[in-house]
Amino acid sequence: MQCAPFREAVSARLDGEPLGMPAADLDRHLAGCPDCAGWSGAAGAVTRRARLAPAPPVPDLTAAVLGALPRQLPGTAAAARARLLHQSLRLALLAVGVAQAGLAWPALSGGAAAMSAPVHVANETGAWNLAVAAAFVAVAAAPRLAAGALPLLATFAVLLTLTTVRDLNAGHVHADRAAAHLLLLAGVVLVTVVAWRQRRRRGAAVLAGERVAA
Repeated sequence: MQCAPFREAVSARLDGEPLGMPAADLDRHLAGCPDCAGWSGAAGAVTRRARLAPAPPVPDLTAAVLGALPRQLPGTAAAARARLLHQSLRLALLAVGVAQAGLAWPALSGGAAAMSAPVHVANETGAWNLAVAAAFVAVAAAPRLAAGALPLLATFAVLLTLTTVRDLNAGHVHADRAAAHLLLLAGVVLVTVVAWRQRRRRGAAVLAGERVAA
């Protein structure tokens, strides 16, 4: 029997190529031909030595690569600070809204008797202050509402400040009563900051969209 075709099949098997014959025929021949079996073992050893050649030495660049990595991705720290500031503004505005509601509620729940103003005027004042507190809470819950609420709140804050200063100078209002308005002014300032930040975010989003389109 000619052994050349079987040895070619052995070589093809070692290289992962088609054998050119049924694998069962090759296995039967190797089992019955000591010469081909020995040739197959030697060819396999040579192939393994060729494929398992030692890799050339490579310098350890781990320290250099780790040292070249940025300590923090660009923009990550700034984005984290922006998120923290945004959440802090919302929480502060929520606290101001709750406190403002606490100041307004006594006038609506029967506490107007202790006030010098007529009952109906005190109730109107309480209702207005409670509405302002609701506006603060609404902006804290949905910052996109800040721009819409700002004109009314800012107008009220400016007029209240002017009249309070005038009444203080004329002795028509006590200092402790006037100091209660500082809470409202703080809320208006917070709404202003939130509206400004929302406008900046919208502007940045529009600019990014224009760059992508370009």
